[in-house]
Amino acid sequence: MAGIGAFLKNAWNKEPVILVSCGIGLIGMALPLISPLTKYTGQINAATPFTYPVPVRDDGNMPDVPAHPREPQGNNLEWT
Repeated sequence: MAGIGAFLKNAWNKEPVILVSCGIGLIGMALPLISPLTKYTGQINAATPFTYPVPVRDDGNMPDVPAHPREPQGNNLEWT
């Protein structure tokens, strides 16, 4: 530990700008690992499904399903 302290003191005396820039870089690399935003982003990604439901399309064997969503087939949903 004393060797690291002596190195940092020597580096601060010779090149303080480089030492500060290295410190900022290390903080920038470590901050995402301890950030709560990383935790909640992981939870959201785990809860989001990878596949979403797709509307059913007619393959020729389904007479009650329209071939296109705007095609007027099936039950009439208008008020009578």
